[in-house]
Amino acid sequence: MINKLVQKIEEQSAPIVVGLDPMLDYVPEHIIKKAYSEKGETLDGAAEAIWQYNKGIIDATYDLIPAVKPQIAMYEQFGIEGLKVFKQTVDYCKEKGLVVIGDIKRGDIGSTSAAYATGHLGKVNIGGKEYRGFDEDFITVNPYLGSDGILPFIDVCKEEDKGLFVLVKTSNPSSGEFQDQLVDGKPLYELVGKKVAEWGELHMGNAYSYIGAVVGATYPEMGKILRKLMPKTYILVPGYGAQGGKAEDLVHYFNKDGLGAIVNSSRGIIAAYKLKGYEKFGSEAYADASRQAVIDMRDDLKKAWLSAKA
Repeated sequence: MINKLVQKIEEQSAPIVVGLDPMLDYVPEHIIKKAYSEKGETLDGAAEAIWQYNKGIIDATYDLIPAVKPQIAMYEQFGIEGLKVFKQTVDYCKEKGLVVIGDIKRGDIGSTSAAYATGHLGKVNIGGKEYRGFDEDFITVNPYLGSDGILPFIDVCKEEDKGLFVLVKTSNPSSGEFQDQLVDGKPLYELVGKKVAEWGELHMGNAYSYIGAVVGATYPEMGKILRKLMPKTYILVPGYGAQGGKAEDLVHYFNKDGLGAIVNSSRGIIAAYKLKGYEKFGSEAYADASRQAVIDMRDDLKKAWLSAKA
């Protein structure tokens, strides 16, 4: 799957992943009204609104991007109905040829990690038949429990030709409370980065490992260090745009081949119609605003890369 992701990034010249992280207040009023009229002002109605909103964005952007990243928490808030829409969204994106990164941030003791891995990446056998749960292509995982919590995921990835993105240095403001603490003179995120590189050797693609890393756009100097520590690791970069990450800060997340990183934008794309510069689209054309935001992001990243190479 890492080979497919790299190929799609090269074909589209767009190292971009769209974060499908919908909040109900992102959804245009006309979609909400229609969903409530059909399903009622209930969890079911809210989930239907989220689905229709997602579908519009996917239809408007799938030909421009290699991947999407649905954040499961945004669906879990609507209970079982929300999880059904999460699965519906995953399936629809795969039908459109997109690589799906399930942002689930799981990680536990061995048996629990194995169950999470089965539910999101693998399959179960029931009555002699195989069934798949959510069936993403990649998922995000938390390494805090060490190898006990990660190796079961890697085992399933090997069986299914799928991959992981391991949290290394996250983009949130308080990440340094733990991630920046020194251990034997080195910040913890560097030690985790080295471990991710080791895990990556267990499941290699053509040029890059199936075991990637999450490194936030808001800490570019740390990203530069981690790029050197993990040369064969694909880096998923959250924090671009709305969280403050700038394109010019991200060039060092990439390798000299122009690959090695994929940059996420969530509300900057899916809620673009609410943002300055895209108001002209209006809520009825929210999906067109999302498409333009993807084009603008692609151009912004390309301009930064060319400037850095000049």
